[in-house]
Amino acid sequence: MLDDRKLAVLRAIVEDYVSTNEPVGSKALADRHNLGVSPATIRNDMAALEEQGYITQPHTSAGRVPTDKGYRLFVDRLSQIKPLSGAERRAIETFLAGAVDLDEIVMRTVRLLAQLTRQVAVVQYPSLTRSSVRHVEIVPLAERRVMLVLITNTGRVEQRVVDLPEAIADDRIANLRAVLNACLDGCGLSQVPETVADIPDRLPPEDRPVAATILSVLLETLVERHEEKIVFGGTANLAAADFSIGLRDVLEALEEQVVLIRLLGETGGLSELTVRIGSENPYSGLRGTSIVAAGYGSGDRELARLGVLGPTRMDYPVTMGAVRAVARYVGQILAGS
Repeated sequence: MLDDRKLAVLRAIVEDYVSTNEPVGSKALADRHNLGVSPATIRNDMAALEEQGYITQPHTSAGRVPTDKGYRLFVDRLSQIKPLSGAERRAIETFLAGAVDLDEIVMRTVRLLAQLTRQVAVVQYPSLTRSSVRHVEIVPLAERRVMLVLITNTGRVEQRVVDLPEAIADDRIANLRAVLNACLDGCGLSQVPETVADIPDRLPPEDRPVAATILSVLLETLVERHEEKIVFGGTANLAAADFSIGLRDVLEALEEQVVLIRLLGETGGLSELTVRIGSENPYSGLRGTSIVAAGYGSGDRELARLGVLGPTRMDYPVTMGAVRAVARYVGQILAGS
């Protein structure tokens, strides 16, 4: 364990290196920070920090830079996450509240996170496995064609055009729609196949072929779109970043949906921030990056996760504050939609 003075020196090194991108020397620390000790004492503390692996000297004559272990201790011992200003909070609320559907909420969230943090923003769509049916709509398009629309409680909308085996009157379509909604309202999507199994038996015999066709498309839709969906943006911010590994490796990793889902982390508490730093990432192509992520959802239930990816030399207090605030606002919008 480090004493308070060495922690203060480490904190100052991290802050200076993040802001200047230059190795930090003892004289600069003494000049810029009110540490209350002499440069010689700071040098001794830096030597101890280096010996314990919290900082390193990239060149013989240079100052020190934080290691992954040093960043980890800095993040774990943060006294506070930098709160957003009132103007920033109002801007977030206004920007996100203007979204008209889930797709736009996700795209606006990606843009917003990238702008606030100057990093790559990553947003996961609400998982179908954690969603339930809010409404099923069947819209006649032609004599033997309808539009099937499935709306979930998370705002996700799936729609398919269905070709029917025979023509069916609007009143019979309306009856099928009513039966479907009576059965499926509030039903978890994973329970839908079991729930709809006996629906054809509840209908008049002449409506069963049409019902079977529509139910088949409904179940195919759930299976087909069962995969998790990830959207990311702000990759242009990587151009200004410094990586100990190649930028190409980072870009290749970003294109792998499975990689991004794992990086965002497992489901946890809604207010819980996850920070993975450098070598803590399981993918070699991302060992020079850090990921800050949080869950979002409605009520006390997490629906999905969002976060940002950038170099380990990032402003953690600002980034963590932005990710937490945006996750909270997205959850509020989904809860009210």
